[in-house]
Amino acid sequence: MSDMYFEFAAVLVFMLLGTLFLIGGLVFGWLVRPSKPTPEKNEIYECGEPTIGSAWIRYNSRFYTVALVYLLFDVEVVILVPAALVLREMAGIGIAWSALVGLLVFLLVLALGLAYEWHYGNLDWIGETGTSSKSISAEQEEEPA
Repeated sequence: MSDMYFEFAAVLVFMLLGTLFLIGGLVFGWLVRPSKPTPEKNEIYECGEPTIGSAWIRYNSRFYTVALVYLLFDVEVVILVPAALVLREMAGIGIAWSALVGLLVFLLVLALGLAYEWHYGNLDWIGETGTSSKSISAEQEEEPA
């Protein structure tokens, strides 16, 4: 029982030393660095470019949808690489077919999800007027030059 408390005490000491190291570094930096604010230093800085307009603008909701689809397929790759390695190991002991079927079902579900998103137009980009990019390009083709 006392061994368990000793292990918890080691974790507690580690956390306290980490916190002390963090706070000590911040306090040391606060004491050492010079504080000479100027109007130029107090300006908003982003990528070296001067700011244009307000930061409170409405973003297109398609950014959110595209980000979710990206995360879906990013996680797919993270899962498929270790699964392929395990599949290779299972081939060595002769049970690769069951793992391969599971992997193919996983890919089929992802393909169905992609087809669903594509069918309902969630992968189409929306222009500023709220119409899809396909309808904007069709309207531009109809107008005489």
